[in-house]
Amino acid sequence: MTSPTDAAQLPTYADVIAAAERLAPVAVRTPLLACPALDALTGGRIFLKPEPLQRTGSFKFRGAYNRISRIPEAERAGGVVACSSGNHAQGVAAAATMLGMRSVIVMPSDAPALKRTRTLAFGAEVVSYERGVDDRDAIAHAIATERGATFVAPYDDRFVMAGQGTVGLEIAQDMTMLGLAPDVVIANASGGGLASGIALAVKEAFPHAQIYTAEPAGFDDHARSFQSGRRESNAQATGSFCDALLAATPGALTFQISSRIVGNGVAASDAEVARAVAFAFEEAKIVVEPGGAVALAAVLAGRLDLAGKTAAIVLSGGNVDAATFATCLTMAGKL
Repeated sequence: MTSPTDAAQLPTYADVIAAAERLAPVAVRTPLLACPALDALTGGRIFLKPEPLQRTGSFKFRGAYNRISRIPEAERAGGVVACSSGNHAQGVAAAATMLGMRSVIVMPSDAPALKRTRTLAFGAEVVSYERGVDDRDAIAHAIATERGATFVAPYDDRFVMAGQGTVGLEIAQDMTMLGLAPDVVIANASGGGLASGIALAVKEAFPHAQIYTAEPAGFDDHARSFQSGRRESNAQATGSFCDALLAATPGALTFQISSRIVGNGVAASDAEVARAVAFAFEEAKIVVEPGGAVALAAVLAGRLDLAGKTAAIVLSGGNVDAATFATCLTMAGKL
């Protein structure tokens, strides 16, 4: 395992630029969408970054492809192994298949059926484990050792973080083209790869921009870690339908970046997330999964004062099954 104290393992802005060049032929450059309904509600000028439109339905493809494409040809025969409840799984499976490699995904048994099915469809072998009981990292590393495979971390990896940082790079570039400067950028956080990568890119262009993490209520380990100055853990492993955002603690590498240049976090309840899923569907015509809608939920719940400010909200994924989507609409009073 890489030592989190090794600065050479931390991504730089140059790594984000290199990732953008590598991803340009294969990834979707998602748009930055104006949202008049949010402007009216907040008194600010609010944009949405819709990663549900990304390949495999979430931002995770960016980091997975950037990491896997850098594996030397001589080391590709054993394939790759990853741990994920679904979005990293699909990103890794798709990237590996595109690059002619095998993939094994260690996935919790309670992962949404749609995510498991899609991971298999992208060409992966799935190995199940019990969340809160089994050590998924130990299982994955044992498989990697046995097969001579490369482990692709979901967030604590220089090239994964750099790949996710291309979300922030696109936000910064599009804001510049519009003649705007973002005051606030809000990104959902689990292990923190997306938030730390975005912060690297946005802060390079707009040093005064404030970056916030958004997490499910009860799983706000980033927000609590920012307050204490050390990596805090969540008291439980399950209990929210935001399955994409249930990491136990911020990543060792990601926190070295986010604690320095993010440092602020908000949270939203499942009921607030359901409202955000319905809002994105009605007002932006975008299907967002619960874990992808937490940042929007926090804004709709008034956790941030955006009056007079320019802000970008990252909708990080859209891999939601019909039943969960219907549940969100029902909770929001739309069905």
